[in-house]
Amino acid sequence: MKLKRLFWPLVGFVTIAFSVWLLQGEVRGLSLDEIGDSLSRIGSTNWLLAVLSTLLAYAALAGYDRIALQNIGRSVGGLFITMTSFTAYALSHNVGASVLSGAVVRYRAYSSQALSGAEVGSLVAICSFTFALGTVLLMGLVLVFQPDITERFVDVLPVGASKTTGFVLLGLVGLYVLGSMLRLRPLKIRSFSLAYPRPNLVTQQLIIGPLELLGAAGIIYFALPQLGNPGFVVVLGIFLVSFSAALISHAPGGLGVLELLFVTGMPDMDPADVLAALLVFRLFYLIVPFALALLVILLFERSQLSRAGPEA
Repeated sequence: MKLKRLFWPLVGFVTIAFSVWLLQGEVRGLSLDEIGDSLSRIGSTNWLLAVLSTLLAYAALAGYDRIALQNIGRSVGGLFITMTSFTAYALSHNVGASVLSGAVVRYRAYSSQALSGAEVGSLVAICSFTFALGTVLLMGLVLVFQPDITERFVDVLPVGASKTTGFVLLGLVGLYVLGSMLRLRPLKIRSFSLAYPRPNLVTQQLIIGPLELLGAAGIIYFALPQLGNPGFVVVLGIFLVSFSAALISHAPGGLGVLELLFVTGMPDMDPADVLAALLVFRLFYLIVPFALALLVILLFERSQLSRAGPEA
């Protein structure tokens, strides 16, 4: 059992080490001064747009929890949902093993609102599916309009796709929508079961999921210079591949994985500019929310102790 608990953290750290080793070959000769110069060239308007993109991303993440709570028929205060979602994602994005770490935070928070363990489990599953649905939808659209984007990763990832792949992905999303509209029975594959939410909730999923990813990708896009910039659609596609690979790797914060795939996927740009943009992303999307999430947890636990009284 102890080895089982250590397996995914070990996978994450091995992935980090391997990614950093590969990344060194990509940015050999690059100095910290060059990255600093790239950061200094980001204009004030672009800094503001990166901040607004961060707010959009985290506002959409709160929407994940709202959709899930509607689906399981539970009502929780809007502010509580927002703070819980923010804390869960801020921690899971940095710690790694996002489903597990996010579930722990949500169970601690929502159990104080009288949700059962089974309900919290369903909530986490719906949130994860909403993210996956948004990723599939956007990746399908990117492949339809930029079908050659996976060729950028041919040296580091065993991936290959085309415009046809994009239409297939969009078709899967369409089948999910159709299943909801026709109120089909839950789809079961062995132990996996997918219940179709009501159409109004599916509509929310199709809006909220992509919005979060668009906001996150926007942070990087606005931090990049215009010279050599391949455009938002390409940056979005690279982000979808990189962020998904980072989550699968279970590396804390996707450290090394995100940087390697972005530098590899943007060969026409100065690596210093790409790494500077990723530093901005890590600052706004990971580091600042992580620090704030620790403060939220401290205040929450303090309030719980106060409610429990002197005996606690």
